[in-house]
Amino acid sequence: MSGTDKLTNKIEEMSGKGKQAVGDATDDRDLQAEGKKEESKSNLKQGVENVKDAFKS
Repeated sequence: MSGTDKLTNKIEEMSGKGKQAVGDATDDRDLQAEGKKEESKSNLKQGVENVKDAFKS
């Protein structure tokens, strides 16, 4: 996984966590769901990249 991909995924993960926190604070279920979706998507991308890296080694 390139450094750029790692950084992009981490930013997306943090954005998702932030949206979840704001959604929790404002009781906005849509924002909470959107944040969870972004975080899950980022985690999935990281997992796929880790598998690719494992096969390259």
